[in-house]
Amino acid sequence: MLSYLQLSPKSPASPAPAPRRRPGAVGSARAQAAPARGAGVRSSHPLVRADENARLFAYEQRVKSAFDAIVPALKRISALQHEEDFEVRAQRVASERLGFELPAEILADAWVEQLDMRRLFAWCVFQTYRRLCDDFFTTDPLGSQDEDDFEAFLQECGFHTLDISPCSDGRLAHVIRFVLRLPYRAVRRKSYAGALFDIDNSLEKWTETELMRFREGRPNTADAPTRYLKAVVYHYSSGDPAAGCAAHGSDAEVAARAGLDRLHGFQQAVQNTHCCGASIDLLLIGLDTDADAIRVHVADDAGTIDLDRYLDARELYDDTGRMSGGQAQQRVEAWVGQAAPNMPQGMQRLVARLLEQNLSQIDYVRTYHGERYQDIGHAERFIAAGKGFEEIQLRNLTYFAYLDTVEEAVADLDVGVKIFTGLNVAHGLPVPIVVRFDYQGHVPGARDRAVERCQRVARAITERYNDLIEGGLLHTLMLVRDYASNGRIEVLGCSVHGESTGEAH
Repeated sequence: MLSYLQLSPKSPASPAPAPRRRPGAVGSARAQAAPARGAGVRSSHPLVRADENARLFAYEQRVKSAFDAIVPALKRISALQHEEDFEVRAQRVASERLGFELPAEILADAWVEQLDMRRLFAWCVFQTYRRLCDDFFTTDPLGSQDEDDFEAFLQECGFHTLDISPCSDGRLAHVIRFVLRLPYRAVRRKSYAGALFDIDNSLEKWTETELMRFREGRPNTADAPTRYLKAVVYHYSSGDPAAGCAAHGSDAEVAARAGLDRLHGFQQAVQNTHCCGASIDLLLIGLDTDADAIRVHVADDAGTIDLDRYLDARELYDDTGRMSGGQAQQRVEAWVGQAAPNMPQGMQRLVARLLEQNLSQIDYVRTYHGERYQDIGHAERFIAAGKGFEEIQLRNLTYFAYLDTVEEAVADLDVGVKIFTGLNVAHGLPVPIVVRFDYQGHVPGARDRAVERCQRVARAITERYNDLIEGGLLHTLMLVRDYASNGRIEVLGCSVHGESTGEAH
């Protein structure tokens, strides 16, 4: 580890931690989570937003409890199958435990054949997801009121866009709103297996953003001295190295190197296409998915991101825990400024804010889940395939497979199905896949194109995973949504009902 750095005169007198070098290997035994400190316990850390933590935990509990109630409810219903008034009693159980009724046509067949629990399970997952979406888009449970403030801060730091590509692993699904505490509408998020984002797609987004600045002055005018910031979030497990990123063999060093190489490839693509002075900056962040602590890689003396040097939020949390709020904020700023002197001032401000905001998430995990999560491995509830899903901001809720066609993202989708083969299929439960494409309703023909993409992807999934489908072990729900009007999701069809189009009941 590098030696400790001295603080500036206006900062607290004690030394600031230096950027850490990559640690050696840790024990391979799966770490057990320590007992949680208990819901409602207020943090003593001066920079932690305990009230926000309590609100976010209430949302997490409400959503995940709804999904986790499905299997126990279906077990109870299965036990009632041969009793008198089965359908009435089954619907009563579903209403009381799940909050909705089950498809009558599935229950009606139970008296002549075995109840199809796989279809019922998939339908319950889809129905629970639909209710999650309706609630999200009508009540704004995570809060987006600070969106304008963050956009102004981002521009003050010298950036007009923050484009983040995390790994598609469900343990990073909450990276925007929880881990980094950013307003989800003010950040572009697109997930890929191993965080290996599509350079061509990002190049198109950069071009679209710069054109919008030039033609419409959004988010600022083209002559403003701001830059496009592209970030990658890779992940690892501090408690169990084998629970790291599967796309990189659970090797944190490989994951970090691959993310950095992809960032450099994107920067080179923009510069080669549009000129050497194109406005691109890069940011590489590692996430310990056991405890939601981030590490931000900093530049070496030549100004290049160094994989061996990073600022560890967990160390910062411990270092500032007994300070006053003002002292702790000074410490964060001094720590970043002295550990990363080659970073531009604007980038230093942004990194300091990300680190400070992550302190609340570190405390969130310690307060409500113990020193680390109990589910340090995969525990996703469904696969999200297509484009959209901004409402998915919860850890281990969804595995993402962003795509236009199955062929272009077959690796991502295959990884997701492999994960669910262990989570669900091995226990006789189907893989639930939500296929969705969002569109801009004011663009002529946009909805028709979204519908066509949705149906094309659903057909391709059927062809690729036909063995699972024939065994009742994979089901799909097809959706579209007009995000320009912040509309609700629209259901096109659900395989539980044998539908390819039309409203699912």
